[in-house]
Amino acid sequence: MRVNPFPNEQSVLIKIAAGDHQAFREVYDFYYQSIYKYALHLLKSESLAEEIIQETFLKIWINRIRLPEILNLESYLVTIARNRSLDILRQSALRYRKDQTLKKTFEFSTNETEEQIILKDTRLILSEAIAQLPPQQKQVYELCKQQGLKYDEVAKIMNLSPLTVQSYMKIALRAIREYMDKNTDIIIMAIILKLF
Repeated sequence: MRVNPFPNEQSVLIKIAAGDHQAFREVYDFYYQSIYKYALHLLKSESLAEEIIQETFLKIWINRIRLPEILNLESYLVTIARNRSLDILRQSALRYRKDQTLKKTFEFSTNETEEQIILKDTRLILSEAIAQLPPQQKQVYELCKQQGLKYDEVAKIMNLSPLTVQSYMKIALRAIREYMDKNTDIIIMAIILKLF
C-alpha cells in the first residue's frame, strides 16, 4: 500500500509496547489514510471504514506488548483491517440471507392467511346459501353432501322415493349455485386485492 515505511519502525513499536501514547499517535497518523482507503475500498462505506480504523488501532493498543515481534507493521495493520472488513461483509451477507428468508416466510404466511380468509368467507356464503333452502331440500343436501349418504339411503331416512331425493338435490344445488353467484363479489374483490 505505502511506498515509504514508517521511519524507525522498530524503535517506535518498542515505545508503543511500553505504553507511549505519543508514539502510538504517530503510527496512527502515519497509517490512517492508507488503512482507511483500504477499508473503504472493501466495504464501500465511510462509516464502516472509520469503524475498521478504530478497531484496528484499538487491537494494536490492546496487544501492544507484542508489537516488538512484528516485522512489518503495515502488513500487520492491513491484515487486521482486512480480516475485520471480511467479518463485517460476512455478517452483512448472513443478515441479508436471514432477511430474505424472513421475507419469504412472511410472504408465505401472509398468502396463507389471505387464502384462509377467502376460504372462510366462501364457507360462510355457502352456509348462508344452505340455510336459505326449504327444509326438505336442506335436509337432502346435508345428508348427501355433508354426511356422504347415497340417494337410496336418504330416501329411506326421509320416507321419500329416490327420484324425489334426486330432484330435491338438483334443486338445492341450483339454488346454492345461484346464491353463490350473487354473493361472491366479496370473494372476487378479496382475490383482486390480494393480487395487487
